[in-house]
Order: sequence, then C-alpha cells, then structure tokens
Amino acid sequence: MSDALVMGPPARRQTRQAVLLALGTASALGLARFAYGLFLPAMRDELHWSLAEAGAMSTANGLGYLLGALVTAVVVRRLGTAATFRWGMVLTALSLAVTATSDAYPVLVAARAGAGAAGAAVFITGGVIASRLAARAASGTPITVYFAGTGLGIVLGGVGIPPLGDRLHLAWAGLGVAAGLAALLSWGPARAGEDPETDRKAQAGRETRAAGRVHVRPLWGIALAYLLFAAGYITYMTFLSAYLADRHAPLGQVVLTWTALGLAVMASPALWSRPTAAWPGTRALAVLLGLLSSGAALAMAAPAPPVVLASAIVYGATFMGVPAAVTALIKANTPPADWTAILAAFTTIFAAGQTAGPWLAGLVADHTSTTATLAWTAILCAAAAVVAALAAPTRRAGAAPAEKTRDVESSTRQ
Repeated sequence: MSDALVMGPPARRQTRQAVLLALGTASALGLARFAYGLFLPAMRDELHWSLAEAGAMSTANGLGYLLGALVTAVVVRRLGTAATFRWGMVLTALSLAVTATSDAYPVLVAARAGAGAAGAAVFITGGVIASRLAARAASGTPITVYFAGTGLGIVLGGVGIPPLGDRLHLAWAGLGVAAGLAALLSWGPARAGEDPETDRKAQAGRETRAAGRVHVRPLWGIALAYLLFAAGYITYMTFLSAYLADRHAPLGQVVLTWTALGLAVMASPALWSRPTAAWPGTRALAVLLGLLSSGAALAMAAPAPPVVLASAIVYGATFMGVPAAVTALIKANTPPADWTAILAAFTTIFAAGQTAGPWLAGLVADHTSTTATLAWTAILCAAAAVVAALAAPTRRAGAAPAEKTRDVESSTRQ
C-alpha cells in the first residue's frame, strides 16, 4: 500500500505542499533539461549539427549544472534555502527565454549552461525542502512527489514541442513562459519546508555551518552508483527523439512516447514511495537502476512502436526514482544539519557524470548509430545497479533512523 493511502491530515498537508514544490523539478529538469531531446532532431537538421555537437549542448547544460552544484551551498548560506529555490526558478525561466532569441551556437551554449546552473540550485534546495516535509510527515511520499514533478515538464514538452515542427523559437519561448508560471506557483510553497531561524542566521551570515558539512565517504558506494547513473541515464533522454527520427517515426508516435514517459514519471511515487522508505539499505536503489537498464535495452531489442513505448514507460517509471532513493539514503544516514551540503556534493558528482555522458555517447553514435546511445545507458545503469547492490552506507553520528527523523527535525536548528 502506498504511503499516500495511510497518511493522516498533517502528512497530507505536507504532501500537498510537495505537489506545488514539484513544479521546481518540472521546470528545472522536465523543461530546461529533458525537453531539449525533443528539439534535437529539428536543431540538428536546421543548424547542421553532428550528433557530437548536439550532445555537446547537453554537456554545456551539465557544466552549468556542475557550477550550480558547486556554489549552491554558498548561496544558501547567504540567502536561505527558500530564496535560493525561488531565484533559481526565475533564472531557469529566463535562460529558456534567451534560448528562443538566437540560432548562434555560442548563445545557445551559454543559455543551456545558464539553465543548468539555475536548475542545480532548484534541484538541491527543493530536495532539502522536500526532505524536511518528509520528516514532518514521517513519510517518504513528499520526496518522491517532488522528484516526480519532472514528469509534468516532460508531458508538457511531449505534447507541445513536436507539433510545432521547425518553429524552434516559438517552442523555446513557450517553455520559457511555462517555466515562469511554475516559478510563480511554487513561490509560496518554497517557504513550507524552511526553518525561520535558519533563514535569519543564513541572511545575517552569523552561522557558518548553516549549510552543514559534507560526509560523502560513508556513502562512497552510493556516490559511485550515482555517477554511473548520471553518465548513463541522460543519453537516453537526450537522444530518444533522434533515435525515433532516424527510424522515421511519425509525429503521433513521438508525442505518445514522450507523453507516456512523462506520465510514468508522475506515477512513480505510487510505485516507489514505500520501497524507498521501507526497503533496507540500498535495495530500492539497486532495483531502480536494474529496471532502468532493462528499459533502455528494451528499445534496442526491437524498434517496433509498442516495444519503444514499453521502454519509455519502464524508463519513466524508474529514472526519477533514483535521485529520490539517493536523497532518502542521505536523509537516513546523515545528520539533518548536513543535508544541504551533502545533497550539493552528490549533485556535483551527478553533474560531472551527466556532463560527460551525452558528448561521449554522441561521439560514439557519430561513428555507429543512435542505437549506441541506448546501449550506453543500458550498460552504465547496469553497472550502477551492481555497485549499488554492493554498497553499504555507514551511518554517521547524529543521523537518525527513519522512524525518528520527525522528532530530530523538530528539535534540530541548522
């Protein structure tokens, strides 16, 4: 039974807040990162790019994401968690709007990098707020709901972008408007998981430990699995539409595939909230990665539309469960005061992986075919599953078991 079915009124309130907070991942990930895969076939044809050049555009987004991950903890110490989330949302919308203004490669690279940097700030701070909501609700549902918001952005992209064909500027402008609306709607809920005392200390600069300390070594196995996942998963999302275009997939199939993928992401909390919270150790993470690898391999097995659709559904139902599972493991094995810093460190590791992945996979695909990008995802995610299955996180002093996290959160000043 899903956590959502057994929650009392306080937990339901925290989950409702997480639903609006999930507009952060819808914008920063669904619109600003993954929707690019829908643009790739038309941009490759219109702008005469190679697959390596097209992959480098995702690499620029990844480099921006890496920079954002490195500076987010510093920004949080100065502005507070909620303010960093809010302004990250605003900058994400602006970056998408800038992408609509030019076809020049340097401008597009800069805009994609800016969207990545802003998206990292949203991803990290939103994850912290969702973790606090989950602690208050004594449920993992707010975390999985937050990450599942990515699916909404994917659905909007899948429904809105392919029908516009080569009207690239209009499509990018539409994404900018959608991201601006998401920033507006999530402005209030961003405060839901904030601690006013933390905010005052952060803004005054009197608490140098406001963002906490980094403890990655006890979680090194999880970090390695996350790195492999990051380098692998992004190539499927980047090149899926190119893979379909090379097989002359009709517009209806592209729209259906992306929409089904996004809806599967939105449904993933019902599937993974309880396993993420209740399964021991890294079991949930390993299972998610194994299914992810299988989903990518499925599309290679037979490019028939029903098989590709099944691949997209399996992929969508699992890939955003991975960062949710990693966040839950961090929450369970580290002190609450250190969540922001540790999430930032893991996001840096993640950013490094997803920066290299699309460009390297694009180089391989230029010398083979777009099928190589799916193989890349399947192999790296399978390796990550093995690493995760063997990982054994060491709980640090001050970390609370899941059932006690609610009490810890209410008594801890970060």
